[in-house]
Amino acid sequence: MSHPYKGFEPKWLNEPFSKNSYRSIFKWGDPARIKAPKENLYQLIKETFELDDTYFAAYKEDLGLDDVKFEHPIRLTEAQLATLRAIVGDDYLRTDDYARLSVAYGKTMYDILRLRNKIVENVPDAVLYPESKEQIEQVVAFCAKERIPVYVYGGGSSVTRGVECTRGGISLDMRLRFNKVISFNEVDQTITVEAGMSGPKLEETLNNAQKLFGAKRAYTCGHFPQSFEYSSVGGWVVTRGAGQNSTYYGCISDIVIGQEYATPIGNIKTDTYPRKATGPDLGQIMMGSEGAFGVLTHVTLKFFRHMPETIERFSFMFRDWETARAAAREIMQCEAGHPSVFRLSDPEETQLMLRLYGVDESPLAKLFAVKGFKEGEMCLFLGFTNGEAGFSKNCAKVTKRIAKQYGGMSLTGVVTQSWEKGRFDDPYLRDTIQDFGLVTDTMECTVNWSNMAQVHRDVRAYCKSRPHTICMTHMSHVYPQGANLYFIFIAKMSDPAEYKAYHAGILDAIQKAGASMSHHHGIGKMFGPWLEGFIGRNEYDVFRALKTHFDPDNIMNPGGTLGLDLPESEKRFLREDIQ
Repeated sequence: MSHPYKGFEPKWLNEPFSKNSYRSIFKWGDPARIKAPKENLYQLIKETFELDDTYFAAYKEDLGLDDVKFEHPIRLTEAQLATLRAIVGDDYLRTDDYARLSVAYGKTMYDILRLRNKIVENVPDAVLYPESKEQIEQVVAFCAKERIPVYVYGGGSSVTRGVECTRGGISLDMRLRFNKVISFNEVDQTITVEAGMSGPKLEETLNNAQKLFGAKRAYTCGHFPQSFEYSSVGGWVVTRGAGQNSTYYGCISDIVIGQEYATPIGNIKTDTYPRKATGPDLGQIMMGSEGAFGVLTHVTLKFFRHMPETIERFSFMFRDWETARAAAREIMQCEAGHPSVFRLSDPEETQLMLRLYGVDESPLAKLFAVKGFKEGEMCLFLGFTNGEAGFSKNCAKVTKRIAKQYGGMSLTGVVTQSWEKGRFDDPYLRDTIQDFGLVTDTMECTVNWSNMAQVHRDVRAYCKSRPHTICMTHMSHVYPQGANLYFIFIAKMSDPAEYKAYHAGILDAIQKAGASMSHHHGIGKMFGPWLEGFIGRNEYDVFRALKTHFDPDNIMNPGGTLGLDLPESEKRFLREDIQ
């Protein structure tokens, strides 16, 4: 909970609820944990949406406290269910309403709004909890023979409708039993795990490598997405995800070194060599396929030395967005190493972050005014470096020097430490404010330095075209050639259809501006209509050919994943060479 308010505080829901309720499915993270906005952030919300305390005197949305119940008949035959039970065990196939809905939706606000309104559109006929790679291979082979759709549920943090079972069939829930270490190789610095392993379990395993494997030192996975606590290794891989430390450690496509898949045409296993020149890279072809080619079973990842004592933290305030972007580009192109976390907020996000992390209540607030930094113009930059002590120290030293050259005011590492404490907690705010009819969600894309200003301007213009809407943006996952732009919007909205239309408008704006459709969230079924327009028709035909090869009967995550089986009428072609 927040610290006590001086004035009126809404009754943020902080009461136990049934483990079989709708809320237990759509709520983020730990059922017993909430995060309420600090009072100054609450004041900003009221100002933006022109609301007063009376509006927050009562909940505006269904709290989802009812137990899950719906009418969707099971279409699998008793004979098919019996065969699947024989593969995974009688206790590890479920067909009750709660189990079916618990794996049907992810965590985009479109999913949450539907669940709050008890709109149950697409659920599997049965949920399976596999224990081994061999079980998954048998399940896929049987489903291929019977033409039963196969979906996969990892951590449940998808924001692209990636797990939604639009054609019924089965869903493989990897969380319960498919989360073990297969092998640990300290000589090569690789670990092989089952795809259902969670981020925290992987990190804990590597941190404790000395005790668990007799290793010489502790290690880290280096991959920490905001969904870290509730996402799986398999989910990272099939969506080509990125963690908040990616500017140093790399995205998941840099960390993964080997994969195994169960596909309708048989098993696929890539090698684990760090580089080779043996034709197109099959590992990169499979990565990002989002279950459309097969089920990811085993993953081999690189790992890194765990040296938290060498971290060098810093934060700076720049006078404006243009200057901040120029400084960021120089930091990434100066060839002195790259910071691990690299986060640069635009003016609107800076204003909110100052309130979210309490900077506006610190002595720094007065210093901004003295130094001539204006609210609504200044931009917050924060981050830290990792690596060997000398490397980390020098990288931080160069970063600080460049920031000062561009007029940045040092805020020391205190602001960064505040961000670190809350970086995995922020999603909890979504449920808290959504109880009162305020939605918050995210969109992201990749840009080059040369078109960053235009993409930022154009996408924000669309987001802000909706009255009384907050649109924050930060730069993260940064490269010498460009960066990820991450848009966070907050709007007063309750209707799922209205949300979906607004979301589509943002995707249109991203594509029109010339950015990539996604940097690390993936495509799923929600972004699928735009993918061919972004990739290009001839290029997209390669995806179609792969789908036909691996999954000729379209049983793997069908219903719009990567746009592969969408009718032409549902696709959004915006590029001139597509029209």
